[in-house]
Amino acid sequence: MRDTFNRMIGKTRYIVSRLFLNLNGSDVAPILGILNRVAREAIDTEGDIEELGEGLVDICQTILQYDQYWHSASNEGDVFWNEGEAGDYFNELFTDSAQRYGADLQLDSSSELLSLPVTRNIMIMITIACEGEVPDIETDLSNRQALKEGLKAIINLHYKHKLRAIQVHFSPARLGDELTNDQLLEYYPELIPL
Repeated sequence: MRDTFNRMIGKTRYIVSRLFLNLNGSDVAPILGILNRVAREAIDTEGDIEELGEGLVDICQTILQYDQYWHSASNEGDVFWNEGEAGDYFNELFTDSAQRYGADLQLDSSSELLSLPVTRNIMIMITIACEGEVPDIETDLSNRQALKEGLKAIINLHYKHKLRAIQVHFSPARLGDELTNDQLLEYYPELIPL
């Protein structure tokens, strides 16, 4: 009822959503290269939402290509009619994601040994704020089909110019670091097996 009234008086509807996705398998390490490339490009864009959106599209398309490695997922979010409240919630989710295990990005490319341990787990946290109604992300994304539709919806939000804020955190943050199953349970208890 409140949604209908707010829509009638011309208020803008904001969605803030965070997606958690754990990929597991012996061949998931190359995804770290894509995540780190997009992270470097995001820093260079100095916050340009169009360029950040292109990086988000790359990440979502990569995740869709690696669907055989999807292990567990979860999502959360809320709807706001006030941009300031939506921004506060986005910042809250951003801060929480940044404090999770291994989400601190280190982009220094110091010389590494050639025999690095290969992680079997990658945790990706995508937080977005957008305008409008997006049923495919305003639902439970803890099953494979809903998750596919949610990722496609995020891609479409970029092309429809509806994204207002984007943040991606991932763990481990660089090649050679490892995220164990025990660490997943400890730092990401909301995950639901797919």
